[in-house]
Amino acid sequence: VENPENVANVQDRKIKTLSGDVPIRIYTPDGDGPHPILVFFHGGGWVIGDLDTHDATCRVLTNAVKCITISVDYRLAPEHKFPAAPEDCYEATKWAMLNAASFGGDPNHIAVGGDSAGGNLAAAVALMSGDRGAPSLCYQLLLYPVTNHSFDTVSCKENGEGYLLTKDSMVWFWDHYLENDEAGESPYASPLQAKYVNSPPPGIVITAEFDPLRDEGEAYAKRLQDAGAAIKATRYDGTIHGFFSF
Repeated sequence: VENPENVANVQDRKIKTLSGDVPIRIYTPDGDGPHPILVFFHGGGWVIGDLDTHDATCRVLTNAVKCITISVDYRLAPEHKFPAAPEDCYEATKWAMLNAASFGGDPNHIAVGGDSAGGNLAAAVALMSGDRGAPSLCYQLLLYPVTNHSFDTVSCKENGEGYLLTKDSMVWFWDHYLENDEAGESPYASPLQAKYVNSPPPGIVITAEFDPLRDEGEAYAKRLQDAGAAIKATRYDGTIHGFFSF
């Protein structure tokens, strides 16, 4: 992206986990803190993407929301299969809560978010936080998320070719991400398959009309609503997968 937005401060750090160091990039807005925190997970089918591919997006979010955005460079497949990515993302979110004071963040206002596979990881972290009792999340921002290891929705059939993201590429990404098909039944891989949801945080699920992932994103929004969450579902007509970054 040419001329990405300026933010008050950008800092690269590494957090230590039992599986090794996880690089993060912390974006801080103007103004006095402590600021609310958005822990952001980039898209790329769990296989591609990094801190740089989503740098412009994180800058925009930081300024628009007036939050500290922490972008997480989680481990990628196929070298690191599921559940490496969601575990890294969960550890980064927990780190943000425990270390908020060190970067001017508010540990009582932590949200998770991401696009596509990153939306899948944000949903997974929200589930993990409920299952494990911490951290308490105030919001989830799910941008055209992957929510189910399945390819049988109407939107996948109708939009599986010709709209940037294809059904064949989703099959390819899933095959690289999972050790086997059974792993796709885990709610941390397929949040739509969660048997129950523990007090899900409020949030928004954004979908695109001409996206193979549209229906599974909207189905997950309804699932969260049925579980009592204040979830807004917004479909952007005339758009395709990836439009948020455009």
